[in-house]
Amino acid sequence: MVNIAMVVQESVQEKVVAFTFDDGPHPVYTPQVLEIFRGAGGRATFFMIGQEMETHPEIAAEVHREGHEIANHTYTHPDLTKLTLEDAGEELQRAERLVQEVTGQPARCFRPPYFGINDDILSLAAERGYRTIGAVNGDARDWDNPGVGHILEHTRSAVKPGSVLIFHDGYGDRSQSVEAVRVLVEELVADGYRLVTVSELLELSSYNLLA
Repeated sequence: MVNIAMVVQESVQEKVVAFTFDDGPHPVYTPQVLEIFRGAGGRATFFMIGQEMETHPEIAAEVHREGHEIANHTYTHPDLTKLTLEDAGEELQRAERLVQEVTGQPARCFRPPYFGINDDILSLAAERGYRTIGAVNGDARDWDNPGVGHILEHTRSAVKPGSVLIFHDGYGDRSQSVEAVRVLVEELVADGYRLVTVSELLELSSYNLLA
């Protein structure tokens, strides 16, 4: 049976965490994120918007070249629950085509814009081979630029081994998100965490080990 629940936390046997970044690629903030992870020796997952991939193909290529995962965040960033299923499917397909052009392989993960989800969208994503990905630190609301301290507080309180964390590297000023990520990466690595992609996290989960 296909698991179509939205993934926010996986049961794992080691200290791993998956950082994810939405709405890029962006010519200013995505390279800053890459620098942070390069220094930490970690990997992340970038849920890219198709239109942004078309605008900044060289940044998308750099993300892939450095070993990070590129995942589907639709082509134009609509609330999929407000579209027909046909139009929602087209959003996924157009973004998927761009992911494959950059990576040479299908995207494995999908995140709905605005976390706009219902059973139909979950099923549509599963039928296309995606795991739908949420996050444990939604209360951090980094997309609203609430301040670095707020982002840190509401992420630190949520993170544990197997967590998926959401941040943004595109659409607007993301300097608060980047600074919060810089601090969190340093703290988590010092605490013995390994920074993995979402697909790596799924492969490490106890559910998959027992399946």
